[in-house]
Amino acid sequence: MLISVCYEISRDLVVYDGVKVLEMAIKKQGNLQGAYGFKMKQLPFLGILCTTLFIVFRTTYYQHQHTEMETRLHPFDTEKESSDAIGKVNYLPRGIVQARSDLELRPLWWTSSSNLKVDVSSHRNLLAIPAGIKQKENVNAIVQKFLSENFTVMLFHYDSNFDEWRDLEWSKKATHIVAENQTKWWFAKRFLHPDVVYKYDYIFIWDEDLGVDNFHPGRYLKIMKSEGLEISQPALDPESLEIHHRITIRKRSKKVHRRIYEKRGSTRCSDASQGPPCTGWVEGMAPVFSRSAWRCAWHLIQNDLVHGWGMDMKLGYCAQGDRTKKVGVIDSEYIVHQGVQTLGGASRKVKDNHHDDPVQRRGAPAVDVRSEIRRQSTLELQVFKQRWEKAAREDKDWVDPYIQNRVRNHKISST
Repeated sequence: MLISVCYEISRDLVVYDGVKVLEMAIKKQGNLQGAYGFKMKQLPFLGILCTTLFIVFRTTYYQHQHTEMETRLHPFDTEKESSDAIGKVNYLPRGIVQARSDLELRPLWWTSSSNLKVDVSSHRNLLAIPAGIKQKENVNAIVQKFLSENFTVMLFHYDSNFDEWRDLEWSKKATHIVAENQTKWWFAKRFLHPDVVYKYDYIFIWDEDLGVDNFHPGRYLKIMKSEGLEISQPALDPESLEIHHRITIRKRSKKVHRRIYEKRGSTRCSDASQGPPCTGWVEGMAPVFSRSAWRCAWHLIQNDLVHGWGMDMKLGYCAQGDRTKKVGVIDSEYIVHQGVQTLGGASRKVKDNHHDDPVQRRGAPAVDVRSEIRRQSTLELQVFKQRWEKAAREDKDWVDPYIQNRVRNHKISST
C-alpha cells in the first residue's frame, strides 16, 4: 500500500531548488484519505518518506547504469575490479594521486655528478623483448640499435638466466624480469600495463630471433608517424628462414604496404578485402604499437592464454580507426626472421641437475617440447575464438565496424 501511495505522489513530485513541492500532489490525491485512511495532514510526512525512497532508487539505478557503461567500455575484462580497491583511492586528495608509472631506473640518491642526472623525459619509446641466454649475441645486436635512439629496454628472461647478461654495458640500465618458461605475452600482460608504459609513445614487443642489419628504429618511427600508422611491423626479408604470411614479405619498390593481392588457394585478396590476412594485419613476432593502440591491445590479451594465438587476427580492432589504413608493414626498414625456437627448453641450471629436470625424468619417456607447445598454442587459439564469438554475441551494445563495412561495400557493388 505504501509503495502504491508513493508511486501516485512521485508522479507529481516537483523538485525545485532543493525544495520538495507537494501542493500539486496533495490536490490531486485528495481522495487518498478515504481510500487509504490517511489524513490530509499526514501527506507532507508521507511525501518526505516517498522522496527518500525515490532518492535511494535513483542512486541505485545510477550506479547500475554506471557499471554497465564501464563494462561496455572494457568488453574484454573478464574479472571485475574490487570495489574496495577503487573506493580507497577516493580517500586521497586528488593532487597526490599518481595513476601512472614508467620503467625508468632511479638512483638511490642524487649528487652533483653529471653522470647520475639522467634525463628520463628523453626516453620516449620502449623495446620489450624475451631474452634467452642462447640468443645473447643476437639480442645484444638488437638492443644496440635501439639504444642509439635512446629507447628504454626491458628484457624478459624466460630461462631464469640473468647473471650472464651482466657483462654487457647496457645491461645495468635495462629492466630485467625473470620467470621460468613464460612467453612474451605472459610477460606483457603482467608487466606492460598501459598505465605503466603510458609515457612511451611507441612500444616494440619483439621476438629475440630477428636480424636487424637493415633496420633503423629512428627512421622506422618517422615513417610510422608520417603514414599515420597505429600498429605496424617491419617487413621480413624474403630470404628469412621462417615466413608464415605473405603480407609480411618485403616489397622492394614500396616504403609501406597495407594489403596484399592473392588469388591462389582458398585465399582471395583484392581491393575489396577489409581484413586479415589480406589487410589490417601484422604478425605477433615484431609488432609496434602506438600508446593508444597498446592500451586497447593489452586488454585484448587473455591472461591465461599465454601463447597469444588468434590475437593477431583481432589487433586491427585496436587501430584507433580504419584498420585498412592504420595498420601496415614498413618495407624500407626490414628485418630477418631467423626462426630460432628456444622457449620451452630447460634452463641451464636445470640441465645440470637431472633429478629436477621437468622435461625428462629418469625412467620417463622423452617429451617433444616443441610439439607440446604447438599443441597448447592450437588449443588456446580455439579458446580465444570461442571467447571472441561469445563476447560479440552477448554484448548487445557492441557493433562490429567491419561487418558494417562489408555490408555497405556489398550494397555499393550491387548497385
